Amino acid sequence: MFWMKNMLPATTKRVAQNTSFEVNEEIRDLTVENLNAFQYAGEEAISDRIACLDAEWDTERIFETKAAACILIASIFGLKNKYWTLASLGISTFLLQHALQGWCPTLPIARKVGIRTAEEINNEKIVLKMMRKDFDRKDTEEVEELLKIAEM
Repeated sequence: MFWMKNMLPATTKRVAQNTSFEVNEEIRDLTVENLNAFQYAGEEAISDRIACLDAEWDTERIFETKAAACILIASIFGLKNKYWTLASLGISTFLLQHALQGWCPTLPIARKVGIRTAEEINNEKIVLKMMRKDFDRKDTEEVEELLKIAEM
């Protein structure tokens, strides 16, 4: 397992590492914008936003669902035409590559449309919980500063 630890990116960072800096910044800016909208909101509004974030699909869930559906369809068509089994092979190879390296051919598109990682979603939830005063926090009201604390 030593080789995995040193050669493969950390699970929480692998998608962001395979996303362009500009797209990562766009996603972070959107998170800051979302947080600013709730900065002075009441506890109920913040709780509703947290519930929405709990239901948000992250990159992993999107890719797993997409790959499973494509492999299922290719397998069914493969019963009639053996060449469809090659599609299953290709899709499963890309799913494995995503699991190990955090990249697959559709990652740039998914990230560009704003699909976030579980870590990015959780960081927003942490800041919202700080705003709701669920736990002690630093003496700052600045959303950017709170997000930096959550990202540590």
